[in-house]
Formats: sequence, structure tokens, C-alpha cells
Amino acid sequence: MLDTVTQSANWTNSRKKAGFRHILVRLGWGMFSYIKNQWLSISLKKKLGAFSVVVILVMGLSIAFNMLVMNFSLESFNVILNDNSLCYDVQESMEQEAEAFELYVREQTWENAKQYRLACFKTESSIDALPFDYDVIGPERYARTWNIKNGYEGYQIFRDQVLHMDQSEDGFVERLYRVYGMQGYLQTYARRLMQSTLKEGKRSYQEKVPLLYDLPYMIMACSVLMIITVICLTKLLSNTLIVPMVKLAHSSREIARNDFGGEDLVVENRDEMGELVQAFNKMKHATEGYINTLKEKNEMAERLHKEEVERIEMEKRLDAARLELLKSQINPHFLFNTLNMISCMAKLEEAQTTERMISSLGNLFRYNLKTSEQIVPLERELKVVQDYMYLQQMRFGQRIRYDTDCNQDTLEVLVPSFALQPLVENAIIHGISPKGQGGRIHVRSWMEGRRLWISVADTGRGMAQERLEEIRLALARGEEKATGVGVGNIYRRVHGMYRDGEVFIYSSEGRGTVVQMAFTP
Repeated sequence: MLDTVTQSANWTNSRKKAGFRHILVRLGWGMFSYIKNQWLSISLKKKLGAFSVVVILVMGLSIAFNMLVMNFSLESFNVILNDNSLCYDVQESMEQEAEAFELYVREQTWENAKQYRLACFKTESSIDALPFDYDVIGPERYARTWNIKNGYEGYQIFRDQVLHMDQSEDGFVERLYRVYGMQGYLQTYARRLMQSTLKEGKRSYQEKVPLLYDLPYMIMACSVLMIITVICLTKLLSNTLIVPMVKLAHSSREIARNDFGGEDLVVENRDEMGELVQAFNKMKHATEGYINTLKEKNEMAERLHKEEVERIEMEKRLDAARLELLKSQINPHFLFNTLNMISCMAKLEEAQTTERMISSLGNLFRYNLKTSEQIVPLERELKVVQDYMYLQQMRFGQRIRYDTDCNQDTLEVLVPSFALQPLVENAIIHGISPKGQGGRIHVRSWMEGRRLWISVADTGRGMAQERLEEIRLALARGEEKATGVGVGNIYRRVHGMYRDGEVFIYSSEGRGTVVQMAFTP
């Protein structure tokens, strides 16, 4: 067991050492990157001056670090000594108060009363000075301190009551000895607190001892790091002056041999040396561009010819697309004219049901093909749903019932186009149609403040909870295969068009489904 504890302690110390070394490495690398960035931006004259300043700064930082380490050590020991001193003050003041109380009870003179009050004040001050932060002192010391503070408050009240009694009264002696007992308890609590504080201080000291042993190595590591920093700065000075000059000389010899294939010189300098390298690269490109002018002209002519051929081909495709567009415009026009003619014939034949069915169908086709607005009044959407439901009621008869409950102040509110009909269609296809006895569709709209709510509910077969969760998840992911194009499109449009747009789906198997939309127009 002892070996396990020792191994655990050694592992903890190793982790602390490694963590501290990691911090030092990161600090050094960050400092080096910052110095390099600034170094590349200043002029050559300032570089020489900055080098001297940095050397002096590195020495100052080394001294400051050493002082910081020493201050940490002194502060840690000061905390331990201060805690012990405060606990000792409480223990001593309680003993002095007990002695002063006993003397004052025997002889109630002015001098004894003065000494008693001073002892009480000293005890109260020492108790108030005790640290009482759970996160700082830990559970054991916190419990001991709480016992002293709480016990002393009760002791004060009972003690003062005894002092105000006449010594000849019945029960005075019994109460007096009870005060003595309470004093003994408080002194016991004080001794236990002193023991806990000493134990905690010993533990804290033992934890810091390995770190204190490492201080010389830490100071040495800091010194080595500072030396490495100076060496790196010296190398950086060499790389920003000597290396660019060598590259310039080598590239100049290649240009003298009429060789422009070499790569451009790249330096990180943003000083005079960097400007010189940029100017050299520009001169190189200008010379190479002059030599390659004729070659570029020939390549340009070939590209123009190719673009002309592509343009002619594009015009042919555009003409074909225009022809197809014209056909697509003719077909709906022919369809609407035919439906109007059939409607007129049905009216002449007094076939009112057939006339209304054709009229409703024509309205649906016209709305789907000619409505290009993204938002329309809610009243127009309800009219489309009404036409669609009329056709479905002609198909299913009394199996389908349809009603609306829309507040008057919602009819002129602008909503996304084609937002209601797909929901009603889904309710019929997936909810009511498979149900033998049919069902009811109820459309509601109301305002909650400035927010519009639209509800499409049916009494169809509903769906299981697993299927409902699958649809909700598919809507959130944008997967149309699991939800259908209509519902998925409405979900994306409501969330995309309105910042607070939401779509909710509720369903219960055998009872029906409710789809709600909510947004602020």
C-alpha cells in the first residue's frame, strides 16, 4: 500500500515537471514568433538597435523570473505560517477569556470587568479572522471553523445571561458550571482546528518540497532558454541580411546567362532588403515578358478562334431553348382554353357540379403555373385549398370533411406560396385515404402578438412514434426521401425565409396528425 502511494506521488510530481517544461517551451516559441514578425518589418538600421535592446531585455526577464520564483516560495510558506498563527490566536484568546471570566465572577471589580471585556473582544476578533472559504481551507478545517463560530455565538448569549443573574439566585451555580463546560468545548474545538491546520500545513509543505528542490534546475533552464533566444535572434539577423544577398547574386548570374526559368526570389523581409528583392523580381519578369511577346500573340489568336466557335455553338443551343420555352407556354394556354370551353358546355347543359369541378381544376393549374411570387396573402392560399378540397370531396364523397377556423386579421397576412395545399394533400393521401371510414381536415390560423400560427390537422390513421421521430430527424437534416418533397420544401422555406420560422409535427397512431407553422411576417 505504501509503495502504491509513493508511486502515485512520484507520478504526480513528474506530471507537474512535464507540465511546467511544456509551458516554458510554448512561452519561448510564442515570444520567438512575435520577435520574428516584428523583426522582418523594421528597417536595417533599427534591426541593429533592436538586437542590443533585446539582449538587455532578455537579461531583465531572466532576473524577473528568478525573483518571481522566489516570491512564490516565500508566499507559500507565509500562507502556512499565517494559518497556524490565526489558529493559535483563537486558542490562546479563548484560554485568556476563560481566565478573565472566572476572575470576574469571583470579584466583580472595575479592573476585572475591563480585562474581561478586552479578552472577549480579542476572542471575537481572532474568530472573525479565521479563514472561512470552503474552496480554500477544505472540508475538515471548514467544519472545525464552523463549529467554533456557531458554538461561540450560542456561548456568548448564555454567558451574558449568567453574568446578568444575581449570584444568590437559584440555579446560578448550575448555569455557571455550564458556562465552564461550554468554554471547555470551545477550547477543544480550537485545539482540533489547530491540529487540522497543522496537518494541512504539513501536507502543503510536503507537496511544495519537490518543487523547491527543482527551483535550481528551473532557474538553470530559464537561463539556458534566454541564451537560446539570443542565439536564435543572432541567426535571424544573419538570415535577414546575408542569405537574401547571396540569393540575389546567384539569380543575377542566371539572368546574365539568359536563363529566366528560375523561381522568383522569396524573402520574408519587409524592410529595404525586401523592397530590393521585389524590384529585382519585377525587372526579371519585365525582361522575360518582352522576349515572349510574339509567342503570346499567337496563342491569343488561337484562343480567340476557339472562343468564336464556342459562341456560335452557344447561340444554337440558345435558339433551341427558346423554341422549347415557346412550346411550354403554348401547352398551358391550350389546356386553359380547353378547360374553359368544357366549363362553358357544362354550364349550358346545366351540369353545375361538373362546371365547378372543371373551374376548381382550372384554378389549381393556373395557380401552380402562373404564380411566381414567393409570398402571397393567406386568403389566396385558402382559396386554392378550397378548390382542391372540392375536387377531393367529389372523389371521396362524405368520407372527407373539411372546415376552416381562420381569424379575420390573418387573411391578409403574407405567407409562403404553395404552403397549405401540399400539407392538405399529404393529410388525404397518407392519413385519411388509407382509413376506411374517412376523416376530417381542419385548417386554423391565429395571431400570437405579431407571430402567425397556421395549423393543418386531420383525423387520419396517424403514425407511430418511431416514424414521427424519423420524419422530424429527416426534416432537420434536409433528407427529402424520408419526408417527401412537399413537406421538406415547406420546412426549408419557412426556416430560410423567416428568422423565427418553425414547423412542428405531432401525430398519434389511430388518432391523426397535426402540422403547424409559426413565423413573424
